[in-house]
Amino acid sequence: MKLDRPELKYPVAVPTTYSSLYDIEANQHSEFWAAIRHADILLHHPYESFATSVQAFLAHAAADPKVLAIKQTLYRTSGDSPIVQALIDAAQAGKQVLALVEIKARFDEAANISWARKLERAGVHVVYGLVGLKTHCKLSLVIRQEETGLRRYSHVGTGNYNPKTARIYEDLGLLTVDREVGDDIGRLFNQLSGYAIDTKYKRLLVAPSGLRKGLIKRINAEAANARKGLTSGIKIKVNSLVDEKIIDALYHASNAGVPVDIVVRGICSLKPGTQGLSENITVRSILGRYLEHSRIFWFANDNDPVVYIGSADMMHRNLDRRIEVLVRLTAPAHIKELENLLNTSIAPDTASWHLDADGVWTRHATNESGRRLRDLQSYLIQTIGTRDRRRSKGK
Repeated sequence: MKLDRPELKYPVAVPTTYSSLYDIEANQHSEFWAAIRHADILLHHPYESFATSVQAFLAHAAADPKVLAIKQTLYRTSGDSPIVQALIDAAQAGKQVLALVEIKARFDEAANISWARKLERAGVHVVYGLVGLKTHCKLSLVIRQEETGLRRYSHVGTGNYNPKTARIYEDLGLLTVDREVGDDIGRLFNQLSGYAIDTKYKRLLVAPSGLRKGLIKRINAEAANARKGLTSGIKIKVNSLVDEKIIDALYHASNAGVPVDIVVRGICSLKPGTQGLSENITVRSILGRYLEHSRIFWFANDNDPVVYIGSADMMHRNLDRRIEVLVRLTAPAHIKELENLLNTSIAPDTASWHLDADGVWTRHATNESGRRLRDLQSYLIQTIGTRDRRRSKGK
């Protein structure tokens, strides 16, 4: 029921368009791809519009006559999804379209079966992944014929291809034309669709084969750097943290002197601040108008940070029974942007919940003088909006 109580509602927040995608019309396909070729695009939803970025990515792919093929994972999406419609339009235009549909997405099974059949009727090649594994990764691959040959455009996200939840879930996404990312995703789609066996990846960490192992390797490297007196540090943002092997590795890193900062929205089985075990670990939680959903893994790496984003939480089901993907960012500006985001999330002047060694969460919303602390999401609405508007004017 809608109540006429404006004092109980958040102020209206309108997503901005990422600056390099600003003012690109629906029929300006070359301009859209050129923007991605110019520089990788790191998107932050819902502060930045899903419709004018990810949705537009697939709409341009469907309508552009130079696009030959689209490969797409679908875990959850809305019933009237423009994403599904774009794939149908592409197939009907004669493009090769592969949709990897997870029909066992909890609570969405019937809906997924319904639009999987709709895709099949339109000529989309629909596959349902590997037996015994849910496909939870968020990937899109567009193959385009250009003057220099075939080029792969990729999107890797932390959230579902769902325009409705994209307005209320906080998520990240990378649009890139990087050859290594495109090759990695192409190989993974070949594996998931039954055309290739297990393979190795250059920019991706993929579960269940190597994601946990890859993260533990990075955690152990930070511990080794700390023992050598080199700069070390770990910052992680996830929905849940319960995997024993990851937690044990973080404990060992803490004991080696590595500062570990964790932002977790849901379940956390790690005990921070315990002497002799985790005194160098802090755990925070951000709750607000948007559901914090992105996953970020930041490693100091002796002042040469390594950063991953992707779909995986640190849970057994994600690491052992699902296809999950993390992609390593390479653009220095993106690495710095996410470092700043994590630092702001854990800053003393940002409102958050703190987890103590006894497993008790305590809300920190005001400072010692009673003044309200910074609301992270309101801060990002303002700063990201201002940044994108400023950049678009100078485009």
